[in-house]
Amino acid sequence: MTALARERIMLDGMDASLTLFGANERNLSLMENELEVTLSLRGSELLVEGEPQAVERTIQVVEKLMNLYARHALIDRTTLRYACGLVKQDKLDALDDIAFEVVAVTHRGKPVRCKTLGQYEYVKAIKEHELTFAVGPAGTGKTYLAMALAVVALRNKEIERIVLTRPAVEAGEKLGFLPGDLSQKVDPYLRPLFDALYDMMGAESYQRLQERGALEVAPLAYMRGRTLSDSFIILDEAQNTTPEQMKMFLTRFGAGSRVVVTGDITQTDLPYGKQSGLLQALEVLKDVPEISIVRLSDSDVVRHDLVQAVVKAYDAYERDRRGAQHAVQ
Repeated sequence: MTALARERIMLDGMDASLTLFGANERNLSLMENELEVTLSLRGSELLVEGEPQAVERTIQVVEKLMNLYARHALIDRTTLRYACGLVKQDKLDALDDIAFEVVAVTHRGKPVRCKTLGQYEYVKAIKEHELTFAVGPAGTGKTYLAMALAVVALRNKEIERIVLTRPAVEAGEKLGFLPGDLSQKVDPYLRPLFDALYDMMGAESYQRLQERGALEVAPLAYMRGRTLSDSFIILDEAQNTTPEQMKMFLTRFGAGSRVVVTGDITQTDLPYGKQSGLLQALEVLKDVPEISIVRLSDSDVVRHDLVQAVVKAYDAYERDRRGAQHAVQ
């Protein structure tokens, strides 16, 4: 049996302690669970106890976070949890790039940063490719980061307009039975796109851009027959496209345009037995070097901690179900 190791880490004052471990030391239990150690905080001294390798990893994480704190990086619960994951992969130094990469600034002056290595690579892919596919679970920032880059491109006059679209798939309800005109029927499907835009540019800027034709939010069906040049085009919820819709969309963009396609292949609302256009496109285009395909995972979820737990639980359930079906066959 390996003897337990015990080390002490001196923190840089109470402010650093509060930043790293939160009010009432709520983040200590998170680190204990992620790194499999026992932690005790006494003033500015952190006592670490556990298996030697686990203790060493904990020291690396704390020292890295203290270094980032000293350089005025934003340290939150998501950053702390992700640092614990990176140290197990010997990729902790990647946190430096992630912490200081400012993707955009919202209309309130809040910087938008990547919070995971997957997000960092996703942003890099969009900047370097004219067509990028991003596949991953809910909460990984697929749509929001693409929206942020689109707003930056518009502000820098790299493009003339932003076009946001998603398929209006009837998930259990028929559009015809919903009250209101066509716009009112379709708006609920586009609401997440509106919300992200409002956050990035504010309602007034959004209204001005829409009035001058520099901003368009529309259902995917409205894209047919058009050629979109000098535009930043985002197709959201692409798992709900049919193969015909996806092919139609991918042949819409013209010179000077950049396209981002996002989706979660585990959450399709298409009728049973209908193939997803996103799945087909990933297979058809996988060997095209000019196209980037980014796959985000549950480790890239940056919403509430429980969202990551939900994603992991569903993934495990699906693996067990497929395993049971395979055993029966």
